[in-house]
Amino acid sequence: MQRLANGARVVSVNLPDAPLVCLDFWCQAGSVFEAAGESGMAHFLEHMVFKGSAHLQPGEFDRRVEALGGSSNAATGFDDVHYHLLIPPDGAVEALELLLDLVLEPRLDDQAFQMERQVVLEELAQSEDQPEEVALQQLLGAGCPQHAYGEPILGRRDQLLAQTPEAMAAFHRRLYTADRCLLILSGCLDPGAAHTVALQERLAASSLARLAPAATGRRALPPLAVRPGEHRLRLPRLESARLMMLWELPAAADLHGVMGADLLTTLLAEGRRSRLVDRLRERLRLVESIDLDLHVLECGSLGLLEAIAEEEDLPAIRREIEAVLLELAAEEIPPEEWGRSRRLVANGYRFGLESAGGVAGTLGSQHLWGHGVSLDAPLRDLEGWDAPALVREVLPLLAPERACVLEAVPA
Repeated sequence: MQRLANGARVVSVNLPDAPLVCLDFWCQAGSVFEAAGESGMAHFLEHMVFKGSAHLQPGEFDRRVEALGGSSNAATGFDDVHYHLLIPPDGAVEALELLLDLVLEPRLDDQAFQMERQVVLEELAQSEDQPEEVALQQLLGAGCPQHAYGEPILGRRDQLLAQTPEAMAAFHRRLYTADRCLLILSGCLDPGAAHTVALQERLAASSLARLAPAATGRRALPPLAVRPGEHRLRLPRLESARLMMLWELPAAADLHGVMGADLLTTLLAEGRRSRLVDRLRERLRLVESIDLDLHVLECGSLGLLEAIAEEEDLPAIRREIEAVLLELAAEEIPPEEWGRSRRLVANGYRFGLESAGGVAGTLGSQHLWGHGVSLDAPLRDLEGWDAPALVREVLPLLAPERACVLEAVPA
């Protein structure tokens, strides 16, 4: 990793077999950093970035990137936002200038702002029209009250309607600062190649290098504490009932805890041979499907279980889930099952590193927050886990009494 003179960070990884270059710009500017009245601002700004910059007309970025043979995308999460661009090596230098200009000097034109707000409001309406999304948001709100993780990333309608270009510009100035930004370069970046040398030269004089540091001290990330509880929701147009359970798991900075949580959720619900899937779907046929996903986040990760079934089977499903957890605590995990879980976690991580974009995404999530681990650190940490330690240290985190539970049923 290198630091530019203003403190902005750049990470470059050469992947000799990659045919493309990935430019991935990350910023600590997700919805968790929205202040009062700014609900949805992080996501709305991501939309507005593509409406032109100080030097780019609306639509010009996409036209020029596509003319270079590239493609772009962006995503806003709870913790961060990132802008992703894949480009042939001979177009990488021009693409870098386009990307940094677009992200760091957005135009925020009033007419485009009003039009794009309608797009964001329509996106919000579509989300609110999907009963599955409504159920998930209800669960997050109940389990994470007074925390940004319990609020919709798309925002609240009343606050979106009140936002202005001036307020968005202030949001951008506050969060898109040198110390909060990270640029990942991965792919075909042989140190002696002309485009690699040119990329390094351009970076030194780029808009990223001209960014100012934060004007004030950072606001500490609010710690997460999932509130246990029981909730029930009747939803029109929901086709099947859902049992949803939410747990707090180790935060992203705790690599060892995250790898343990990944192992446990895999053992319980990854594939037909996993314990919950085998018992509830394959043998008892109580559920149409059951998933247990790990969402790694900075304030505290979330474990989310979702079982789709008939409403009358929900009580039995809950009993069986608790029975599976009790059995796991009481019995030794067979070596074959333990080995299967470790292989699935390790291979899932390795598969994510097969492309330049996958490498950039992994490095971005690691380095943006100063975790600074190497690409192979998760695999090395995985070797430090054994079955007794998993049962002793991680299984208690999934205790039923620690969960926020929502039963969503058709109205």
